[in-house]
Amino acid sequence: MLSPEIAEPPAKAAVQTGQIALFLDFDGTLVEIAPSPEDVRIDRRLPEALAALRQRLGGALALVSGRPVALLDEMMAPHRFDAAGLHGAQIRLGSADAPVAAPSELLHTAIRAMVRFANANVGVIIEDKRQSVALHWRLAPALADEAQALMEKIAAEIGPSMRLQRGKAVAELVPASASKGGAITWLMQQEAYAGRTPVFIGDDITDEDGFATVNAVEGLSIRIGGGETCARHRLASPTALHHVLLAAAEGGDLTLETFLQN
Repeated sequence: MLSPEIAEPPAKAAVQTGQIALFLDFDGTLVEIAPSPEDVRIDRRLPEALAALRQRLGGALALVSGRPVALLDEMMAPHRFDAAGLHGAQIRLGSADAPVAAPSELLHTAIRAMVRFANANVGVIIEDKRQSVALHWRLAPALADEAQALMEKIAAEIGPSMRLQRGKAVAELVPASASKGGAITWLMQQEAYAGRTPVFIGDDITDEDGFATVNAVEGLSIRIGGGETCARHRLASPTALHHVLLAAAEGGDLTLETFLQN
């Protein structure tokens, strides 16, 4: 991975708004990271701004998140966007409800072990997403090593059907076949997205395969905040991204130069 302060623009840096397919992570990107998942708050101007941008982009705008699609719909109400939830395990085009698979018995077993750990340790939070499950320790940072060791043990016991996805003070068991990069690749094959330059904006290790995917096709990869990354560009914060998106929704450009000015 690279951790550039300033990176050279890729070959397609001059791409214009109408040629972009925009992919946006949610937590840490569109909203600030909160102490617990249910505490996040969204700037209520954003859903309207993203709806306006979607129209300008000919429909080529999608949310790519670890959250369930239904939760993204709730946050973005009254609008519904194309979305890849659960790190790509759920993909929904249009406004239909996203399919939700029944959790496996292996996942039930994992959850029971996680519940025992959470019950014994104040500040540990379990986020059951049905097809995946996350263990958060943001409110109990001293337990980071113990929590990660537990999740590694559970992942090893479950076997190859699930993989361990690490993030900021969180570790999550997700279907092995799911990835944000895979979701972006699939979406780029759909009519609204095909032939455009992908732009993916995220903030975490969970977004790295998405960055790598767009880098491979000379797209624009932008990481919010610090940290080691293969993203080629950075924005300082979700607030900086808000400025870009709100201005673009009002008719401004949405190009690499636009992002780098913030």
